[in-house]
Amino acid sequence: MTQDIGTTESDADELIPAAVIVPIITERDGRRLLFTRRAPDLDTHPGQMSFPGGRKESVDATLRDTALRETEEEIGVGRSEVDIDGRLEPIQTVTGFHVEPFIGQIPAGPFTPQQAEVAEVVTFPVDAFLVPSVYEQERREHPVHGTVIVHYFHLDEYTVWGATARILVQYLELTADWTPPSS
Repeated sequence: MTQDIGTTESDADELIPAAVIVPIITERDGRRLLFTRRAPDLDTHPGQMSFPGGRKESVDATLRDTALRETEEEIGVGRSEVDIDGRLEPIQTVTGFHVEPFIGQIPAGPFTPQQAEVAEVVTFPVDAFLVPSVYEQERREHPVHGTVIVHYFHLDEYTVWGATARILVQYLELTADWTPPSS
């Protein structure tokens, strides 16, 4: 069975709760998505592209609060500056996280990346992800989940993959009537 790893309710109880914001910047020429490139010296996922977010902490009443807090901490966009438009389907990561992705409109900047966690803030037009040549997928065997689909988006010198790419696929399917091209 090939699958794009999702989350069932029974799985969610055993996983570490986390949340991200899929940050949308609306400009005259269209929508842009904001990503962070993780600091190169982090213990987990160093240098990878991600959406602002992280693990739920005791100060967070909800996963929405987690996403807003992490966005403020990582890129300096205050909670009151994020307009949550909705939520995508939660995902389960192979590293044991239950991630709730929220879609949020944010201002165009300025951004203040937290240097300990964020090496760079990058934005791309949503339309850039719709070009078939930037996308690829790979099927991998996982000891618990069986055969899984791994999505990749290659833009300039950046590659968005893993959980972030799975969330991006959901966003594009929902908002741009996009379907992953067959590999």
